Amino acid sequence: MLVTLGLLTSFFSFLYVMAPSIRKFFASGVCQTSVQIPGKVVVITGANTGIGKETARELARRGARVYIACRDVLKGESAASEIRADTKNSQVLVRKLDLSDTKSIRAFAEGFLAEERQLHILINNAGVMMYPYSKTADGFETHIGVNHLGHFLLTHLLLEQLKKSAPARVVNLSSVVHHVGKIHFYDLHGEKHYSRGFAYCHSKLANILFTRELAKKLKGTGVTTYAVHPGIVRSELVRHSFLLCLLLRLFSPFVKTVREGAQTSLHCALAEGLEPLSGKYFSDCKRTWVSPRARDNKTAERLWNVSCELLGIKWE
Repeated sequence: MLVTLGLLTSFFSFLYVMAPSIRKFFASGVCQTSVQIPGKVVVITGANTGIGKETARELARRGARVYIACRDVLKGESAASEIRADTKNSQVLVRKLDLSDTKSIRAFAEGFLAEERQLHILINNAGVMMYPYSKTADGFETHIGVNHLGHFLLTHLLLEQLKKSAPARVVNLSSVVHHVGKIHFYDLHGEKHYSRGFAYCHSKLANILFTRELAKKLKGTGVTTYAVHPGIVRSELVRHSFLLCLLLRLFSPFVKTVREGAQTSLHCALAEGLEPLSGKYFSDCKRTWVSPRARDNKTAERLWNVSCELLGIKWE
């Protein structure tokens, strides 16, 4: 017993000594472009905290007019104040957006379109993870409702503005866990069977399928779109899972900071020459392979049609 304990202690001590080297592997990928974007207009969902906040900070530093679209406006104002002070950019604005309520999404879009004539970058960053079973205001299971359908509707409502502002980009945050996701059309809202872990995985697969189909429909418009895996990041996203919070705390020396987690989003929003890769999936600032399910054109098309039906919208 003492020998086993000693070996475990030695093993973990070795891991922590090697943490800087190990982190270089897990936290690889840095947005290399130095492009500045003064006068460009950016909307980032969920940018009041975590990866979204760091993405907003960097885009503000590069001169953009940044809209933090979030449910918690007070937290958003606190984040915006911090970013304005840090970047000396006063054009960091906060607007109310609750992705679990289509009325809120439509109200945000209506207000934004009345306020701005252009939109150059839309980053669909917000999300929920490991959420106990619940439904949105419109009766959608929360993971698929917020992570996919909410952003699907928001993108639809802002698309004409993006086209008018072309070249423009849409960045959708997904995850490596899409590899175990599957779109259960017969039980999209988890009413027959529900696992909050798998529900998150399914929604992240939906993000990639949406990106894939959106790229096809945007061909020739000057608007391109990309799906992103930010990496394993220390953020508030895992707050609904005690186990994940514990694991991230235990292995915190080895996982990405939120600033490191924002790099691939920034790469897809800013890097020159990405247009031919519209619809592709990125991790660590480079194109990465996706699961066979994420390459299924029939599933992507069917999900698109089902999403339109659920939301009562029609894309031109």
